[in-house]
Amino acid sequence: MELTDIQRKFVLHWGEMGSMWGVNRTVSQIHALLFAHGRPMHAEELSETLGVARSNVSNSLKELQAWNLVRITHTLGDRRDYFETSVDVWELFRTVVRERKEREFDPTIRVLREIVASPDFQKEPPDAQDRIRSTMDLMTKLATWADEMLRLSPGTLDKVLTLGASVQKFVRGDSAPPPPPDKGDDPDAHHASLPMI
Repeated sequence: MELTDIQRKFVLHWGEMGSMWGVNRTVSQIHALLFAHGRPMHAEELSETLGVARSNVSNSLKELQAWNLVRITHTLGDRRDYFETSVDVWELFRTVVRERKEREFDPTIRVLREIVASPDFQKEPPDAQDRIRSTMDLMTKLATWADEMLRLSPGTLDKVLTLGASVQKFVRGDSAPPPPPDKGDDPDAHHASLPMI
């Protein structure tokens, strides 16, 4: 399959970004190709299109399946396995968040809880205890936040992210303040213009 210039640029960039996120370049490129192309492809077609070894494609597909980002499908009259990914960006986002949480956050939180619960923990210097507890608290809050975000529908999640960006701009003072309300005859009306945070 011949890639268009746009597809090639997308696939190459996604591979570079994957490397920065600690994901193998070929794994990222295969996922990007399946996403951009929007239809199932077999391993030989992936190998030929990306110019990578068939064994590399096979290993990369296994990794993508382990992350639940790629699934096998079949075509009538063809015995080969075809591979597809979701073309819904929100579904992909949720899958990545869920998988990373399960692989990275949850095990770390478990270890931190074991450390804090250990009788030996009290023998550590108080400032070290504080740092470890703070780390555990932060990771627990982030994990809880991720769980809550994963429960939201894509439409609601989009609204939450948009609202979050607006709140951040307001807190930083990036947005223009609202016009002052009409004070009329009320001597305490100037208090109404103070932000309630």
